[in-house]
Amino acid sequence: MGLRTTISERQRRLGLELKQLREQAGLNSGQAAERIGMGRAQLSQIETAKTTILTERLRELCHAYGCTDRTYVEALVALSEATGKGWWTAYKGPMEPGALSLAELEASAVALRVHQSLFVPGLFQTAAYTQAIFNSPKLGFENIEEAMKFRMERQHILTCKNPPIVHAVIHEAALHMRFGGPQIMREQMLRLIELARLPHVTIQIYPFSAQAHAALSGNFVHIIPSASQLSTVVLEQPTGARYLSEQVQLQKYSEMFDRLVENALTPIDVSLAPEAHSVKDSLALIQHLLYTL
Repeated sequence: MGLRTTISERQRRLGLELKQLREQAGLNSGQAAERIGMGRAQLSQIETAKTTILTERLRELCHAYGCTDRTYVEALVALSEATGKGWWTAYKGPMEPGALSLAELEASAVALRVHQSLFVPGLFQTAAYTQAIFNSPKLGFENIEEAMKFRMERQHILTCKNPPIVHAVIHEAALHMRFGGPQIMREQMLRLIELARLPHVTIQIYPFSAQAHAALSGNFVHIIPSASQLSTVVLEQPTGARYLSEQVQLQKYSEMFDRLVENALTPIDVSLAPEAHSVKDSLALIQHLLYTL
């Protein structure tokens, strides 16, 4: 089997985790390879995600590195044995590899923590809102038709059999951005209220009047799989998505999201009686903005 020319985030993460385990064990690549009867070059290719590793070999490496966390080892095995194929496979070509990696990570997540400051998160967007964004002439989007279909398919994780827990903090500024005009924004805000009815979806609005944590945080999504050590933070940037996986980085963004949650308005809750909304909350702010449209 030849070396990979395109590497997914899942494949890159597996190689990185194995390299970190080796370094924590105080072994260089030659010493580690020798312990399990593997060539040094092959181990290097595994750590750089250029080639696969057999499950038996993977377990041998973890044992050689002194890794005794069975849950973590099984999660690494799952990363290794995954085919990488899913609904997103049909978009290979029209969509950039980073978008495909995002969809694959979301598909295996047990929780998603999302912060957006100028856009409604993609998982919550109506088709008309998405179309208005993609058609914005100066944003430079390409393959608009395929990108539209791709974004709408991503949203299926909200209504699948075992959906992830989704917690989103959306800055009030995103609700003032008029993509497509008042009617489209009205439909989009009603969509947020509709989604908040789902038991696994929590939506909070971060108001202009709150502390400036949101401005300092930037847009990100914290993707948490069953083995939380393998979480990923995805940063949206003009040049493409950036994936963070170091534990220090993950902890920083986890704490950052906690601060956003603390300073945001209480979540949208349509189950409460009208008189229960005696203080400012996310639903009240959205209803006010709907009135002004």
